[in-house]
Amino acid sequence: MTSVVGNPKVFGFLKKAKKWRDEFEKLREIVMDCGLTEDFKWMHPCYTLEGKNIVLIHGFKEYCALLFHKGALLKDTEGVLVQQTENVQAARQIRFTSVEQIAEMEPLIKAYIAEAIQAEQAGLEVEFKETTEFTVPEELQHKFDEVPALKTAFEALTPGRQRAYLLHFSQPKQSKTRVSRIEKYMEPILSGKGLND
Repeated sequence: MTSVVGNPKVFGFLKKAKKWRDEFEKLREIVMDCGLTEDFKWMHPCYTLEGKNIVLIHGFKEYCALLFHKGALLKDTEGVLVQQTENVQAARQIRFTSVEQIAEMEPLIKAYIAEAIQAEQAGLEVEFKETTEFTVPEELQHKFDEVPALKTAFEALTPGRQRAYLLHFSQPKQSKTRVSRIEKYMEPILSGKGLND
């Protein structure tokens, strides 16, 4: 396939990259060969098909990665896809630590991208868990019992906002941290606001 014209913001991103620059450039070269449009979203090179996100290139301390936005739909016959955390429902990553590793995996990367493109063209969607499948932390349940208006306000939020709060409140290991998080967000919940509003 012919590669498309690059995005100036991506060139800026690559120029500034201190870590993983060579790996990013190799990944970009591979992705650009797959006929996707280069964009720049969430401060990272993102590759789309007719405006739909297919893959994103990003780096972390220990590795760089190619993130498949709907990776959960891929067959992953080689077992290389990684779910970042248990709460990530759709996206999956292939992680890399060297240019050599990326070059060696090029045919596989292209096959996975081709599969992701096919899934998008077929209109496949990841089935997200219902909000009711997320656990309500005990501390939040106590608050609901104490302040019935909080429960009413919480239930009136959109499912996405409810999920964001449930995940945020469940994360800390210590109960007192969970309680302080819940108390911090009582006012926004009562005002009908989401975690990031």
